[in-house]
Amino acid sequence: MFRENNPYKRYRQTQVGTASPLELIIMMYDGAIRFCHQAETAIEEQNYSQANRMLQRAQDIIDELNINLNMEAGEIAINLRNLYEFINSKLFEANIKKDCTLLRQAVALLTELRSSWVELQTAQRQAVSVGK
Repeated sequence: MFRENNPYKRYRQTQVGTASPLELIIMMYDGAIRFCHQAETAIEEQNYSQANRMLQRAQDIIDELNINLNMEAGEIAINLRNLYEFINSKLFEANIKKDCTLLRQAVALLTELRSSWVELQTAQRQAVSVGK
């Protein structure tokens, strides 16, 4: 059996393996936002191949969030799907044009969505602590 020697990777694997569904969603937003920031830096440094890789990684995360939506949740899921598709289109356009303004627009949306999930997580934790 292969054992990872990198302590950071082991920590991340443990963190992901023990996270709640809400924590995983927030981690995915964190990753997408981080990759967007890395892409912005790469664009500013004119390292376009690196920018492309980072934007593709961010898009992969958005795709994963989109694919895993529970469409039975109704209007909220439909609205999230539309937002994810809009964000991906912004990332795609930012990648083609190497445009940091478009990239920042996508990051602003991702940051706002992340904040909503964090609020939901906080409300759930409070409800659980009140119920104890």
